[in-house]
Amino acid sequence: MKITINKLDKSEVEIIGILPIAEFEKYEDKALVVIGDRLELPGFRKGKAPASVVREHATEMMILEEMAEQALNENYPKILVENKIDAIGRPQIAITKIAKGSDLEFKIHTAVLPVMDLPDYKKLAGDQNKNKDFKKEIVIDEADIEKTILELRKVRAHQAMPKHEHEDNEEAHPELTEEQLPVFDDEFAKSFGDFANADAFKDKIRGNMKIEKETEQKDKLRLLIVEELIKESKGEIPAILIESEIDKMMYRMEADVTNAGLKFEDYLTQISKTEEQLRVEWRADAEKRAKLQVIIQNISEKENLKPSEEEIEIEVTKILTMYKDADPIRARAYVENMLENEKVFTFLENQ
Repeated sequence: MKITINKLDKSEVEIIGILPIAEFEKYEDKALVVIGDRLELPGFRKGKAPASVVREHATEMMILEEMAEQALNENYPKILVENKIDAIGRPQIAITKIAKGSDLEFKIHTAVLPVMDLPDYKKLAGDQNKNKDFKKEIVIDEADIEKTILELRKVRAHQAMPKHEHEDNEEAHPELTEEQLPVFDDEFAKSFGDFANADAFKDKIRGNMKIEKETEQKDKLRLLIVEELIKESKGEIPAILIESEIDKMMYRMEADVTNAGLKFEDYLTQISKTEEQLRVEWRADAEKRAKLQVIIQNISEKENLKPSEEEIEIEVTKILTMYKDADPIRARAYVENMLENEKVFTFLENQ
């Protein structure tokens, strides 16, 4: 493979590559397997059709594009290692030439970790950790447990009602009387799982509520540390990282809108916005997120908090097993980011 590396401004890198046809063609079998997993072909269960049948039903360009994706998924990490590029974030990959019987040509735009002028992050975190609001012992109010149990009794009561009675009850009697609710006893507790009795179920509710409040407390502390780190750190952030954060925000919004049963285009019409306008509005927030990520990675480098290859592989395998169509490069970037963030925040919380 022929590779040319061009260093750009703001810690960005351009990788121009050519994968010879002989190497490129080796990915055809893998591509046909992946395409076969997606296609529903007559006479075959999904993913069980032979390569010859898949080839007949797939277009030439469909096969070539899947071959390119497989080739780059496998070779991108190797390119980084061989050229000693410590890339961060998700790369922007463009195919510049693809055709049957031809070399594969591509261009990758990525970023390397810029050096930030960091504050004394250990002292900064330590000062926040001393905040008395985060040292209070978490006590679960018995009234909150009873409120949760009451809500569960209401759920069970509604589930037990015939459909017509349930609808009538919702319209005319939104609140159920005590007599209409199931009794909270050992049998009720056992209907929710393997609980010895009602007291064991209560203990489980209490434990869950405590974990929830501890998580909420930890999130508030982390937010304070984050705000101080962003305010006190200085340095230039690669534009590709900011655009990547905006892409993530757009993807999440599209997913939320789609899950709500709306078309994203219709939603944009309702709020009188274009995608481009949203990207402009979100830029300041995306820049903060990108800056935080660079800060975290700088701390990780200084304190040797990088996740191990084994830790990364375990989590990536889980994602690719659960989501068959997931992009391996994207999955790996997500896992590295998640594990590194957790290690850095745990380190800061212990200062």
